[in-house]
Amino acid sequence: MRSIVVLPTYNERENVGAMLDALVNLGEGLEIVVVDDNSPDGTAAIVEDRARRHSGIHTVVRRGERGLGTAYACGFRHAVDLGAEAIVTMDCDFSHDPEDVPRLLERLACCDIALGSRYVPGGGTRGWPVRRKLLSRAANAFARACLGLETRDCTSGFRAYRGSLLECLIRQPLHSRGYSIQVELLARGIRQFGAGIVEIPILFHERQLGSSKIGWREAAAGGRAILAVRRQLVRLQPTPSLPAGLGAPAAGAQPTGANRG
Repeated sequence: MRSIVVLPTYNERENVGAMLDALVNLGEGLEIVVVDDNSPDGTAAIVEDRARRHSGIHTVVRRGERGLGTAYACGFRHAVDLGAEAIVTMDCDFSHDPEDVPRLLERLACCDIALGSRYVPGGGTRGWPVRRKLLSRAANAFARACLGLETRDCTSGFRAYRGSLLECLIRQPLHSRGYSIQVELLARGIRQFGAGIVEIPILFHERQLGSSKIGWREAAAGGRAILAVRRQLVRLQPTPSLPAGLGAPAAGAQPTGANRG
């Protein structure tokens, strides 16, 4: 499969070079699309330097818009246009281990979304303060209750999608401009396309360099976006004819994330 990592960045000059090197060193023809929100710290210049050395690195600099949700939507469109058959999303700060990317891609042989999960046996977090743990648990509980999801880690941003599924999902406008895009894509994939989900245990590491962009204000905005997604899902009807490859059963495991609403 042609596999592309979509990597949103904002003020990540301390991490982005090492992250790109780590992904390139995985080999196997992996490509990277970096979507930078015109970082004032010069992140884009570092990416462009790496892109001159590695043809598989693509740079998109957005100058009039900011936000994780819209950055991902931009990156998805770029990856689909490049012909991606598998699309990985992850953070640039090494909270997601690049060495886990091949595990996610391998599982796409038996599902539509392979989700790196902190909340299944074998998964977890390292270095998180109590406040961050409470915030994450509360966000996941709210998403599951509001949208009727069974997935344990609805908010995880470390995932691999089938390109055909994301191509379908981005044909309609996305409500989420921030972190809640993870929940919106998951819920719509399940409800609209019957996507099969497999959760794979990962360890999430608190960033060592740079500053986090998540807090209670972002969580509140995410909650409002999830409520908007809920209203949207009520109007959505399942697609009667699924694109090839969607809804694939998981081999050796029951897919999670079935919609109960």
